[in-house]
Amino acid sequence: MTISKDEQERLYRYYTEPKMVTGLTRRTLALVLAGGEGSRLKHLTAWRAKPAVPIGGKYRIIDFPLSNCVNSGIRRIGVLTQYKSHSLIRHLQRAWGFMRAEIGEFVEILPAQQRTHKKEWYQGTADALFQNIDIVQRHHPEYVLVLGGDHVYTMDYSAMLLHHVQTGADFTVGSIEVPVAEASSFGVMSVDEKMRITHFAEKPENPDCIPGKPGTALVSTGIYVFSKDFLYKTLVEDAGNPRSSHDFGKDIIPASIASARAIAFPFRKQDGQPAYWRDVGTLHSYWQTNMELCSIEPELNLYNRDWPIWTYQPQFPPAKFIFDDEGRRGEAIDSLIAGGCILSGARVKRSVLFFATTVENCSLIKDSVILPKVNIGRNCRISRAIIDKGTVIPDGTVIGEDLVEDARRFHVTDEGIVLVTPAMLGQNLYARWQDEFDG
Repeated sequence: MTISKDEQERLYRYYTEPKMVTGLTRRTLALVLAGGEGSRLKHLTAWRAKPAVPIGGKYRIIDFPLSNCVNSGIRRIGVLTQYKSHSLIRHLQRAWGFMRAEIGEFVEILPAQQRTHKKEWYQGTADALFQNIDIVQRHHPEYVLVLGGDHVYTMDYSAMLLHHVQTGADFTVGSIEVPVAEASSFGVMSVDEKMRITHFAEKPENPDCIPGKPGTALVSTGIYVFSKDFLYKTLVEDAGNPRSSHDFGKDIIPASIASARAIAFPFRKQDGQPAYWRDVGTLHSYWQTNMELCSIEPELNLYNRDWPIWTYQPQFPPAKFIFDDEGRRGEAIDSLIAGGCILSGARVKRSVLFFATTVENCSLIKDSVILPKVNIGRNCRISRAIIDKGTVIPDGTVIGEDLVEDARRFHVTDEGIVLVTPAMLGQNLYARWQDEFDG
């Protein structure tokens, strides 16, 4: 379809035009909770924090909430790190150092520093904020936007901020409708007709359904807006409570519903349907989210120039597809292929290949996620797999066809997704003091 002249001019411009900073967004400080271990991602988080896990061919998970902030006009951002944060911090320094702190625009890294008299690491999401409360106050925000660093979605936070102010809320919780069978993995809430939260339970065994919508539950997206006075008071009280686990979902939110004005903000598309939001907390959900990006028209549009996902761009040449012989043709179908990749007489279907990956002659890759700098040898067949960064797959390897055999060498999920790391193939890229990550 031929595009219009206006669209041609828009695509030809030299720069992206994100939302302008307004008085409301200027008075907001965003804090991204990025210290989680992500243990359900198994070996993918053996050497990196969950928000640093690569996704979508070229990004890290944390790029999504950070890009949402910048695109929403929120330019004062702190990232709270803890678990194995080197890879994450290196990425933040490379990808997110382009703003000018001199004019109040920054991405500030807040590592766990044992900043209280207890000399403890972050004990929970609320404790992470409490341990940095002096830094938060130094920025003098009127509103604090708290985000998880491990969710994949695009959202205009300024709309949620405006809703928070207009409703006079003490805190606002982003919410989304999910099948009740999946709700036990999230905080589940009940609301009245004005979207005021009346009940909140963190990861209940038997989630409540939405009245009039059997089989559907309303869950938290882990996106919160707090008015500063309420937040400071609540954090101090929670820190002094010896029975608290110092977590927003388990302690702060449920305990505050009765005494505070708690509002749910529904995360929806323009047509009123639930928007795209994914918690990539398990290997299957991580694999599935990547596979969704291979769709012809994915719900999450990475190609929207009006809402770009910012990241660090490694300096690699364009992807290359070579050989055009029968049975040895370099080609990719319904796939995402990053820069620096070479498909040398290999076929790739419905897969995501990260940068600097090589696939040799007569190999077939299907329904798989191949992380950066992987080398796949000749005559290999790989399906429904996740191959970790730096792995070398020997010639003739078959993965994903015999799960019983795969389970002897690799990690296989209940859904049949096979995770392969260098250590599982005896390729020890790191010096280790224990064998717990050897697969």
